[in-house]
Amino acid sequence: MAAYVSPPPADGKRHPAIIWIFGGFDNSIGEIAWQKGPAANDQSAIVFREAGILMMYPSLRGGNRNPGFTESFCGEVDDVLAAADYLSKLDYVDTNRIYLGGHSTGGTLAMLVAESTNRFRSVFCFGPVTTVIGYGTDQLTFDTSNRKELELRAPVKWLEKIHDSTFVFEGTGQPSNISSLRALSRATRNPKLHFLPVEGATHFTILRPISRLIAQKILRDDGSESNIVFDEKDLAGVMRQ
Repeated sequence: MAAYVSPPPADGKRHPAIIWIFGGFDNSIGEIAWQKGPAANDQSAIVFREAGILMMYPSLRGGNRNPGFTESFCGEVDDVLAAADYLSKLDYVDTNRIYLGGHSTGGTLAMLVAESTNRFRSVFCFGPVTTVIGYGTDQLTFDTSNRKELELRAPVKWLEKIHDSTFVFEGTGQPSNISSLRALSRATRNPKLHFLPVEGATHFTILRPISRLIAQKILRDDGSESNIVFDEKDLAGVMRQ
């Protein structure tokens, strides 16, 4: 399937990399991957590349003339894992420092992936939902009357399966999925999950400043185990910049 991947740096070294999942429902990638958006809604994730982190933007089944068809957060989990397999085989990628992130529906998918594997060093989810039925039945391609199909796509059902440090961000201002963040937080005591409401941000204004903060943390996360943590001072500081 189609993907955009950073080319090898000319230094012969291995570098950290992040797979980024965009929001939306068509499983495709267009100009959003290379056109920086306005500060109030920059969904491009370009700040990771600007910081010197390798990036992979994978499209998913049924998108960008890929084989298959959209499965609304089910088979797409396998697609992200396949993207990680591909990325890990590149000789300029540090295989111990592969991260995953996503926004909105991409954040929901990233959380479902985190619940399915322990292969990522850390996972960063912006604005996921508790269960995909919240997006509305007109956006979904499966039988929403089938309880099993719904449960398979409900991040709230599988929170205890997460083994990698997973950070969930959302702005407290509207528009926002802050109610989902709070519901997810109440549903688990898994110490690998960290729920981070961001005051003064919305579902969109949160993206550029918090992504820039994550990028800084990734660049310093060079030990044998991840040392990434966030606190309220970190979050408030970048939102004031």
